[in-house]
Amino acid sequence: MNTNNSTPRPLVGISACLLGENVRYNGGHQRDRYICDTLANFVDFLPVCPEVGTGMGIPREPVRLVGDLDNPRLVGRESGEDWSERMDSWSAKKLDALTEEPICAFIFKAKSPSSGMRQVKVYPPEGGQPRYNGVGFFAARFMQRFPMLPVEDDGRLHDAVIRENFISRLFTFNRWLELLSGPQTVGALVDFHTRHKLLLMSHNVEAYRRLGKLVAHAKEQPLEDAIAQYGEELFSAMQLKATPKKHSNVLQHVMGYFKRQLTPDEKQECVEIIDAYRNGLVPLIVPVTLLNHYVRKYDNEYLQQQVYMHPHPLELKLRNQV
Repeated sequence: MNTNNSTPRPLVGISACLLGENVRYNGGHQRDRYICDTLANFVDFLPVCPEVGTGMGIPREPVRLVGDLDNPRLVGRESGEDWSERMDSWSAKKLDALTEEPICAFIFKAKSPSSGMRQVKVYPPEGGQPRYNGVGFFAARFMQRFPMLPVEDDGRLHDAVIRENFISRLFTFNRWLELLSGPQTVGALVDFHTRHKLLLMSHNVEAYRRLGKLVAHAKEQPLEDAIAQYGEELFSAMQLKATPKKHSNVLQHVMGYFKRQLTPDEKQECVEIIDAYRNGLVPLIVPVTLLNHYVRKYDNEYLQQQVYMHPHPLELKLRNQV
C-alpha cells in the first residue's frame, strides 16, 4: 500500500528562479532540472522571489548582506542603497500570507543574499573580505516563523542522502497537515504515530520512544498541547539523517514480523541482503523491495500501513541512491 495516495499533493514553497522564472538580477533564471522535471510530477510549487516582491526591477543592481551576522543589512552592491526596511516589511506580509497556505516545505536558492539558508556572504561595513556563514534576509525570517517546516536549498539537494531526507520530511509534513485539518482526536494522533513508527525509528530511536510515551499519555493533558508537542519533536527528530546502520536496524525489525513464515533459506537471504546494504554494496531499495514482497505475500496489515515501507513515490527513485 502506498501511503501517499490518500493525501493531497504537497505544496512546496520555492525560490522562483529555480522554476525557470526570469527573476534574477541579470534577467535570467536558475532552473533546476531535478526540481522541474522530476519532483514537480509529485508536488505543487508556490514560487516566491523576495527581490521582485520588494519592488526591485528586472534586471537590477545585485544586492548583498552587509554588517552584523545576526542582523545584516541588505544593500546594493555598487550604490549602497539600503533595501532592508522594504524587504523586512514585505517579508512580514508575505509570511502572514504563507500561514494561510498548506505549504509542506520550502526550497531556497543556495547562497542568495535574500534566500540562502546557510553560507551566505556577509560583508564587513568597512569593506574587506566577507564571512561565509550568513543567512539570507528572507530565509532567516522564514525559518524563524516556521521552525518545524522542512527546508533545504537547491545546492544541498544534489546530495542523495540530503535529498531523500528532505523529501521524506516534506511528505510526512503533508500527512501531518492532513491530521491537523481533520478532527483532532486522541485516536487520530495514535493512528498517525502508529503509521510512522518505523520511519521515526530510522531517524531517532530515542525520539520514537519519547513520542510513544507522549501518545500513550495524551489524555492526561489538553489534546492541543499534546499534538503541538508531538509535531515539534517529530520534525526535530526527522532532521537527523537516517543512516545505513539505522535503516538496517529497522529492516531487521521488519524481518522479525515474518520469523514464523520464512524458511531458513529465506531468512538467510534477508540477512545477507540487509548486511550487503549496511556495507554499501546495494542501495536501500533492494532490501526494502524484498521485505515488501513478504508484506504482500503474508498480508501483514501492520506493515502495510507503515509509511517507512513507502515514504515517497517510487518514481522519485530516492532509495535507489542511498
